[in-house]
Amino acid sequence: MVKVTFTLDDQTVARLRLTAERLRKPQSQVVREAVAEYAASAGRLSQAERHAMLDVFDRVVPAVPSRPVREVDAELRAVRAARRHGGRRRAARRA
Repeated sequence: MVKVTFTLDDQTVARLRLTAERLRKPQSQVVREAVAEYAASAGRLSQAERHAMLDVFDRVVPAVPSRPVREVDAELRAVRAARRHGGRRRAARRA
């Protein structure tokens, strides 16, 4: 083990002491476990981020068109063919 010195505010020290006392563990062990738990979750989304992403998903999914795959594929083939052959032969009409 390596001995390390940190500067903590009074409220954090009070929480650490109360937690260590409640769990009947040394303060250093409480800190080690807290750091391990924090490191494991650091790369994950927070609850707020997760809810925000799910809200976006819930708004976007209903907007996805439910056309048959064959129809979409046919449209894509037509667009690609038009691009290969120079697109429109004449100017588009203005509305």
